[in-house]
Amino acid sequence: MIWRRIGAVLAGFVAIAVLSSAVDAVLHAVGIFPPLGQVMSDGLFALATAYRVAISIGGCYLAARLAPDRPLAHAMALGVVGVVVSTAGAVVTWNMPIGPHWYPLLLVAVSIPCAYAGGKLRAELT
Repeated sequence: MIWRRIGAVLAGFVAIAVLSSAVDAVLHAVGIFPPLGQVMSDGLFALATAYRVAISIGGCYLAARLAPDRPLAHAMALGVVGVVVSTAGAVVTWNMPIGPHWYPLLLVAVSIPCAYAGGKLRAELT
């Protein structure tokens, strides 16, 4: 049972990471985002935030859907993972000239609300 719990949260995490990276790559490839290594405008970071929120809700829904029981708890566990990973990313990139400081802080801030929304969405669809 523990492996199903871990697997559910891991599946949600992988889905978020892969889909976010894929959308980033597509937006760079089609010229909406500038080439890698160039700083984006605040508006483009807002766009990235918007689709990351949607993808995060979907990933947390997936974790809740795959959970053997207590789906909201699994979604929220993924939210905690999101806070930890986003915080680590903010710390590591803080002094790098790659974007505004509000962006990584916002990713930390939306992790738990996205998890709750994904978990509640799972509850509503059952």
